Amino acid sequence: MSGNNITVGYKNTTGNSAEETSIISLDLKRANRHGLIAGATGTGKTVTLQALSESFSAQGVPVFLCDVKGDVSGISQPGKSHPKVNERLERLGLSTEAWQGCPTMFWDVYGRQGHPIRATISDLGPLLLARLLKLNETQEGILNIAFAVADDQGLLLLDLKDLRAMLHHVGENARDLRLLYGNVSTASVGAIQRRLLILERSGAKQFFGEPMLDLSDFMRRDPEGRGYINILAATKLYQEPAVYSAVLLWLLSELFENLPEIGDPDKPVLVLFFDEAHLMFRDAPRALVEKVERVVRLIRSKGVGVYFVTQSPADLPDTVSAQLGNRFQHALRAFTPREQKAVQVAARTFRANPEFPVATAISELGVGEALVSTLNAKGAPSVVERTFIKPPVSRIGPATRAERQSVMLDSPCQGVYEETIDRASAFELLQSRAAEVAKEAEEHPPTRSRTLSKPKPKARGRQRQGLVEAFAKSMVRSIGSRAGRSLARGILGSLFKGR
Repeated sequence: MSGNNITVGYKNTTGNSAEETSIISLDLKRANRHGLIAGATGTGKTVTLQALSESFSAQGVPVFLCDVKGDVSGISQPGKSHPKVNERLERLGLSTEAWQGCPTMFWDVYGRQGHPIRATISDLGPLLLARLLKLNETQEGILNIAFAVADDQGLLLLDLKDLRAMLHHVGENARDLRLLYGNVSTASVGAIQRRLLILERSGAKQFFGEPMLDLSDFMRRDPEGRGYINILAATKLYQEPAVYSAVLLWLLSELFENLPEIGDPDKPVLVLFFDEAHLMFRDAPRALVEKVERVVRLIRSKGVGVYFVTQSPADLPDTVSAQLGNRFQHALRAFTPREQKAVQVAARTFRANPEFPVATAISELGVGEALVSTLNAKGAPSVVERTFIKPPVSRIGPATRAERQSVMLDSPCQGVYEETIDRASAFELLQSRAAEVAKEAEEHPPTRSRTLSKPKPKARGRQRQGLVEAFAKSMVRSIGSRAGRSLARGILGSLFKGR
């Protein structure tokens, strides 16, 4: 491993000695040009992800990865000798005694197997929330109205109870808000509320709130200069595909919004590995796919590399797949016509090697073997090589519960995110204002004239103004004096956080 490259594996020219082995490496300066790790279940994708992660860490590059199956946590612990592993290390000319774990921090949306990860409702934005809640176009429009009213009134949307209170307010005062924001169907508001209730009961309630994740905590290095590997415990989260994909898309958007432009650094500032990446695009509306494609294209200049891990390149939209310059293709089985087509699609993504047919090789690869093509110093893809992936020096397999707890206790973020903060936001302010209106109505009740007069004809509709309606009209009148005022949600207002 040199200062500018990390060792990926080797191609064996004769099958005998390390001297006759050609090293396959990844140029760190091109590592922010993104990548793909693909292959059927059981072919070695997870080990490739682990080996790349620890190599980035050793070069001082922080890593974020998703642990969907629960078996990547062993990266925090030293590995141990094994005949097959030792054989490959010897072929690479690497030590068979240099076992060590990586500096690791565990994270968990549910706060059980790691530090909690939280985001505010406002930061997630209406577009991602609409996808998370599986709303139709009409319901998504009403969600956007709720965000707009909250912005105009300076009401913070931090957690689910804030959003529920805001939707209730919009539904109760649909008539008064209609001319400024458009029609609001109370039936659609009710449908959104039901979806929020389901989301809350799925456990996603813990994802929304404060303290919100500080992205700088993902970019820490230990005293030896090694980058921390941030592992998102996703064994339970993966069972809620909509929540899982929303968390990953939110993280991507936050990094894009907050990190400065730095062009192509000598090495990435952060590398992301998104396992089961097809979930990010399953049933996604075209508008969302276009925004993800745009962020993936532009986040490279922020020094961030994004590596998608999935079974087949065909799982990703073509516009996204075209931006993945570093590719690691494990075996694909081709028993059905659809699978055979997927093999052909995967083969066409590589720069052909005249020494072997790529499509045939994809079906013949063994466990731990992959077709690898990386970007060279000029940014062009190298000729694909049949490669044995370098084994990790950390443990292959999960850490024990006691080991995980020990790592968490030594974490630099221990105690930072564990306690929830519930400051005054939309829920509390709307309650407070409603209470003030009610109190004023009690102190100054409407007076009735004692003078007898000719009875007036009954007016259609409601004859007197309710307290909620009075409050709503008061709020609507104040909008004009707050023209132009809104809660800033960053430059991604045009990407993820608005239509």
